[in-house]
Amino acid sequence: MAAAKTRTSTFSRNLSTAAPSHGPGLKCGPNGTVFLSSGIPDLDKILGGGFPLGSLVMVMEDAEAPHHMLLLRNFMAQGLVLGQPLLYSSPARDPRGFLGTLPSPAASKDDKSQERDPDQEKGLRIAWQYKKYFGESQLDGQRDSKHEYSNEFDLRKPLERHFINGPRIDCVSIQDCPDLSTLRDRCATFLSQFPRNDGSISCAGRIAIQSFCAPQCAYSNMEWDMLSFIRYLKSMVRSSNSVAIITFPPSLLSPSFCKRWQHMADTLLSVKAIQDEDKELAQLLTGYQDMVGFLNVHKVARINTQVPVILEATTFSIKLQKRRYLVLECLNQAPVDGSSGTSYGTSGGWSSSSKTGNLDF
Repeated sequence: MAAAKTRTSTFSRNLSTAAPSHGPGLKCGPNGTVFLSSGIPDLDKILGGGFPLGSLVMVMEDAEAPHHMLLLRNFMAQGLVLGQPLLYSSPARDPRGFLGTLPSPAASKDDKSQERDPDQEKGLRIAWQYKKYFGESQLDGQRDSKHEYSNEFDLRKPLERHFINGPRIDCVSIQDCPDLSTLRDRCATFLSQFPRNDGSISCAGRIAIQSFCAPQCAYSNMEWDMLSFIRYLKSMVRSSNSVAIITFPPSLLSPSFCKRWQHMADTLLSVKAIQDEDKELAQLLTGYQDMVGFLNVHKVARINTQVPVILEATTFSIKLQKRRYLVLECLNQAPVDGSSGTSYGTSGGWSSSSKTGNLDF
């Protein structure tokens, strides 16, 4: 009897390849995407995990309030806490001074649970005897290797000095730069540390550019040069293990160039301040007293996929929980009496008639 032939196929699973291990602060997503935290846990959930590596994030500023600084501070502080290199560019004369305003991570639940009373420690003395079976160094190494992907930051507590004085922080002032060649060279040198390969990612970089077209910069009127720099930065970031954030005031750009900038972004966000004592909004929205502004999600990055991301909502309220923690929430409509007219949710592009019940589009 002839031996049975083994059936071969050109389509076979590669079971030998294991999932690559990544450094702290990185999380695997679908289709081989690796996410990097924005520093705001709620924003990470909204975007489906965070900012994908190799993406360009652009934030449109509000001329009335610096709410974009909240996003920028948390993004930078998250990277410094995780030991990720940072390149920060600002129109200020001394951009390193801005690092002193970064928030400090709040105490996690695990850290709070470790603070026990002396009586409780006596009761756990027998359990600590098992440390000799595992080894002191092994237990300490497990504690040190634990890193949170996304922290909650206390906006009232500044970041500790040893994070700010790290050697892997590069600050660039673009106030006195006649052109963008200096910033382009610094970005190229910074991104060369994180080449993209198919193996494990040991570390990722973060680039934060604040108020890119501010009037303090000498190149603020060179719209084509700024657009070419954004295109160059996007191509460099796409081929590296890093994420770049650029904030800009759209009111200082012409409408055509503002649209071009928005199309260049992989993830596009905008912030809007709330006017003081807006009685109409206070009646329409719940929790209005805790709101400081709104966050609009215009575009979400799509890496390694052509399937669009469908969000439950595109406008979120920015709140300061206990005046310390940054929280993003969906807008909730306050209860409206039926006799008071149409509610905020029905004020759209269609009108309803109570007599016929038909919708006129």
